[in-house]
Amino acid sequence: MKIIGVIPARYHSSRFPGKPLADICGKPMIWWVHKQLKMVAELDGVYVATDDPRIQNVCNEYGMKTIMTSPGHKTHLDRLFEVSTEVNADFYINVNGDEPLIEAAEIRKIIPKAIDPNSLFVANLMTELKNPLEAVDFSKIKIATDINGYGLYMARSPIPYPKGTYNFVYKKFVGVQCFTKSALEFCYKAKRGPLESAEDIDEFRFLENGQKIKFIEAEVQTLSVDTPKDLEAVNLILNNQLEQGEYIYE
Repeated sequence: MKIIGVIPARYHSSRFPGKPLADICGKPMIWWVHKQLKMVAELDGVYVATDDPRIQNVCNEYGMKTIMTSPGHKTHLDRLFEVSTEVNADFYINVNGDEPLIEAAEIRKIIPKAIDPNSLFVANLMTELKNPLEAVDFSKIKIATDINGYGLYMARSPIPYPKGTYNFVYKKFVGVQCFTKSALEFCYKAKRGPLESAEDIDEFRFLENGQKIKFIEAEVQTLSVDTPKDLEAVNLILNNQLEQGEYIYE
């Protein structure tokens, strides 16, 4: 079974242009994500999938393998599909390039077990939402699943509404995913639906077209960098971990 890790990295972000190269404790953000992926022994390779030579040049400086992809992709899932046409594998592990706090031990939880690589399989990490401000932060995607962990709905607003009880643990999306090649092909060919268009959440491509997404719980300290303010917070967290000797990178 061949499993590769992919970090999609787009330069022209509407909210934070050039963020994969944003400085975190003296290293570009993409380096921190790549470092943790490289520590996952089950992976047969790790690639940065980008559309910009500035990102490729920085990756080359740090010895990170890159795959240049089309600048015309509308979603990171489209970019992953292009990678799957160039690098053959049974499973593709996506880690978003704006997740510098993700740790290798948590990434391993998405590694498939007893899954047919020829099936249409999609899995995604989620974690408990512990900061109440994130419930109303539209950049943090909230998750509702069935009792078996399969996605029912994803939203930028708080879900569910606590009318019947306040005794509910909210979950949020973590940018770590697993796909079979057939799942990426399905997503690339399927139509963008009204929910995906309204919420602007790529993964609705599966749910709106009748496919399942398995959500797997992880205990992660995650803060996706969507704004310069997020970058400041991540710098403080990682700098503190480095000073305390808590960050494991070798």
